[in-house]
Amino acid sequence: MHKKTGSLLAATPIDEPRQDVEAEFASLQAKLPGQFRRIFADHRAPRTVLVVPSMSLDADVLAHIAGVHHYEERMLCLLLLLRLPRCRVVYVSSTPIADSIVDYYLHLLPGVPYTHARRRLQMIACHDAGHRPLTSKILERPRVVARIRDAIPDLDAAHMTCFNVSELEQVLAVRLGLPIYGCDPALLAHGSKSGSRKIFRQAGIDLPPGYEDLADGEEIAEALLELKTEHPSLERAVVKLNEGFSGEGNALFRFDGAPDGASLKSWIRRQLEHLAFEAANMTWEAFGAKIEEMGAIVEAFIEGEHKRSPSGQYRIDPTGQLDVISTHDQVLGGGSGQIFLGCRFPADQSYRLEVQEAGRRAAVVLRDHGVLGRFGVDFISVPEADGWRHYAIEINLRKGGTTHPFLMLQFLTDGQYDPEDGLFYTAAGQPRCYYASDNLENPVYRRLTPDDLIDVAVTNDLHFHGAGQQGVAFHLIGALPEFGKLGVLCVGDSETSANRFYEQTIAVLDRECRRRE
Repeated sequence: MHKKTGSLLAATPIDEPRQDVEAEFASLQAKLPGQFRRIFADHRAPRTVLVVPSMSLDADVLAHIAGVHHYEERMLCLLLLLRLPRCRVVYVSSTPIADSIVDYYLHLLPGVPYTHARRRLQMIACHDAGHRPLTSKILERPRVVARIRDAIPDLDAAHMTCFNVSELEQVLAVRLGLPIYGCDPALLAHGSKSGSRKIFRQAGIDLPPGYEDLADGEEIAEALLELKTEHPSLERAVVKLNEGFSGEGNALFRFDGAPDGASLKSWIRRQLEHLAFEAANMTWEAFGAKIEEMGAIVEAFIEGEHKRSPSGQYRIDPTGQLDVISTHDQVLGGGSGQIFLGCRFPADQSYRLEVQEAGRRAAVVLRDHGVLGRFGVDFISVPEADGWRHYAIEINLRKGGTTHPFLMLQFLTDGQYDPEDGLFYTAAGQPRCYYASDNLENPVYRRLTPDDLIDVAVTNDLHFHGAGQQGVAFHLIGALPEFGKLGVLCVGDSETSANRFYEQTIAVLDRECRRRE
């Protein structure tokens, strides 16, 4: 299995021998179950949560996502943990996050005075806007590490939470003496594209025909040949980097004009240079180099005029308890509909419990392998004569684009998900749906600063209303002035009302920007 995290580690000066880090990390993680039993169920128990929203993934793949360094702001939803009266939050970022953005989140807290919450929050910045992972920047700055440690009064009542856990986060955990509520890097291969296919087979879940653990262009060509030979009517296939992110590591291969017989393989080799890459400005040379670095898979492209892309979210806690968290319908775009743009909760009623159960079977296998924390299982679903057929395509052993909207919904309403019907209910027992996007993008939005956005929201009543427990909440606010991009969560009592909030938000932003023009 190819490993990518080693390249991240090599780019950061690390003094500790890997064997020592792994042993110490295992010792820290062994403390987490006891801490979980002692603290997590008691809302009044003192605790500290260190939030390190580093996207410790392949830098070249991430570079194709507009405003990616602002994605550290997506985990600002965890500031709402300050609703717990004795919880402290330490939030680390590459660059300082504007006070107006922090204030925006704190004012969303239900029933907690702003000043009380602010005293229990410490924001720490590396003042480094470079494209390397945040955790790498932290490790290079011993004084930042010391400031983080000094902000944690009791290590035995603290843990770290991250977007994803690579070997970088493992080293940071050891230096701080903190366990991580997340997956051990030694298990991350199970969440790669190749590892996902193996888990799906172990769980007995349908998956697209294909091949994994491919190491170079020659093996890609051979896999495409075998796939076409086994499925002569196949029109398209997908080549996916093992560690691709949000669809940016995918490329579409078309069999249009493919010859029969012995010349097929050489034709396939030539066509690799003309792959339809989802990432902008990607070339075969760069893509091929990534295949050699991290490995790839080839699988059949699932055709269908009305296909959907649902996903299920799960959590394995430190005691081994497996919980179903939610289901979503992903909103996809890009050249062939493989780029994650947003999501709808819950997934369609006609299949959400089927998706939930299929994903749960994969989650059981992952639990048996020792996986910890939140993760998602993605599907492609197509209607057939007797119902929907679901093909499992990916496991994300990390937080993702569906994580922060759902956490926001939980924190804002104090409600919970019911796995019996796949719906979310507020504390008062009212169902709630939402539409969420990380890609509300328009060049004219660059005219808005974070302060402008908040002013527009106040003036036009674009709020989450605590009394009715419906409305709009923004995220990725810091990306506005530079990229004209932000995220939005629109919560309603039905899918229709959630969509209406989203349409209203776009209409208001467009109108306000035209007014300024």
